[in-house]
Amino acid sequence: MSRTAGSSGPKTLAAIREAGLDLIHAHGYEAMSLRELAARVGLQPGSLYNHIRTKQELLFVLIHDHMTALLERADAALAGLADPRARLEAFTAFHLSYHIERKREVFIGSSEIRSLDADNRATIVALRRQYEDRLCVILEEGAAQGLFAIGDVRVTAYAILAMLTGICTWYEPKGRIGHAALIDIHTRLVLDGVGRG
Repeated sequence: MSRTAGSSGPKTLAAIREAGLDLIHAHGYEAMSLRELAARVGLQPGSLYNHIRTKQELLFVLIHDHMTALLERADAALAGLADPRARLEAFTAFHLSYHIERKREVFIGSSEIRSLDADNRATIVALRRQYEDRLCVILEEGAAQGLFAIGDVRVTAYAILAMLTGICTWYEPKGRIGHAALIDIHTRLVLDGVGRG
């Protein structure tokens, strides 16, 4: 591959991150080599160190960027909504859409957290907890207003997140059910699951 255009600056760093996402998603963090990464981007292996210090740093940045985007976009999706039911519907639609559109990031963020060193893992776990807390607050407010019947808020949140995130493993864009219909089905499942019966 020819040398990446703009290889001394932000374009190359973006290309390294994009290639890193592809390679880690395809082969796993442990199996991905920096030599392979450099070849994908059109750099000499030693030139990678002008952009990233270590393979661990690359993994951390990829997962951290994913978690930061997830939190920022979730907050944007929930902005201006006060009713817990409307907020739960918006959260469900957002979570599904994000996870359909960014399957590589989601997969790496879930499966490769084990490959982070202790400090990096702690940072990501804290961000993950912040995201879970967004949903917990919605469920707590709905329960307090008598809209939801929930025994354990955090267990309920984990169950909802597991169901919604599962779409990454089976969704096929060319399948028989479209994006909007999938959101509708999942929204009804979530609302029925927390409803008062």
